[in-house]
Amino acid sequence: MITHPTDTAAVGSLKVPGARLHYEVRGEGPLIVLAGAPMDAAAFAPLAELLATDHTVLTTDPRGINRSKLDDPDQDSTPQLRADDLSRLIAHVDAGPAIAVGSSGGAVSVLALTQTHPDQVHTIVAHEPPLIELLKDREQLRTGTQDLIATYLAGDVTGAWKKFFAQANITMPEPLIEQMFGGEREPQQVADERRWFAHEMRASTYWQPDPAALRTAATRILVGIGVDSAGQLCDRTSRALAQSLGTEPTTFPGGHTGFVETPDVFATHLRMVIRED
Repeated sequence: MITHPTDTAAVGSLKVPGARLHYEVRGEGPLIVLAGAPMDAAAFAPLAELLATDHTVLTTDPRGINRSKLDDPDQDSTPQLRADDLSRLIAHVDAGPAIAVGSSGGAVSVLALTQTHPDQVHTIVAHEPPLIELLKDREQLRTGTQDLIATYLAGDVTGAWKKFFAQANITMPEPLIEQMFGGEREPQQVADERRWFAHEMRASTYWQPDPAALRTAATRILVGIGVDSAGQLCDRTSRALAQSLGTEPTTFPGGHTGFVETPDVFATHLRMVIRED
């Protein structure tokens, strides 16, 4: 099922085991997949439009988020499941092998995809994957993650976000956190946020990559770090991943969500990076 909205995206849905995935396709040419978790397709739309001038660009709402509905709403979202979803979407659009660009939990997804279906991705950019198991203080970080999730599920939304930003080493003034997360918000935003805390955060951050499998895969693997992310948790995890793979990180403009804040600058840099061999 594919429909054409007013922008350049063709919008479709694909039934996969346990879910129906919302996806969008723009442009023509070599395939680029833009993957987030929990970020949905809408967050990537400006970047996708820029890349679609000479690429086929695939974006999706990850399972359980926004328009991608689950058969079982209590199912956890694991990197393995999301990798299988991406594999099925790539096969469905029949434009691969792909360049897969994943951000945050989406970076974990594309790493898992490389381990299970390396033939479908010739290049991946894992931009700031939050892989805390690669760090020496992982036990402390696991404890902190459990605590902030418990805080959220107990109803203290702003308290959970304050703990989250503190653990991520992201400076965020408390009044801004109260403003962003303490008032009335869109029901879908709240539902997606709750799913992330309850059913996705643990599985994404606790996932352990297989460095040997990734090193021997034919896929070109780039570990991306935002230039403004220095000292943050995802800067540390990304550097640890690159070290485990025997590579150097690739710097990108902006911070953890640089592709959202300045998609034009990010797109220009991404084009340069993926052209380099």
